[in-house]
Amino acid sequence: MREYDLSNAHWRKSRHSNGEGGSCVEVIDNIPGVVPVRDSKNPTGPVLVIGAASWTAFVEGVRG
Repeated sequence: MREYDLSNAHWRKSRHSNGEGGSCVEVIDNIPGVVPVRDSKNPTGPVLVIGAASWTAFVEGVRG
C-alpha cells in the first residue's frame, strides 16, 4: 500500500457545505490518480485514498 504525506495538504469541502460542522467530507483533488477523503468532524482521523476514476464514478452517480 502506498503512503501519502498529507500533512501540508489543502483539504476542501463542497461549496454546498453549510459550514456549521455538519456531516461533511473533505477531499484533496490535486494529487494525480487519487482522491484522499476524510471526515470533516475528525480531521486527524483516518483518510481513505480512492482512485480518481472511482471517485469520478461515485460523484457522477450521486449527482444522478
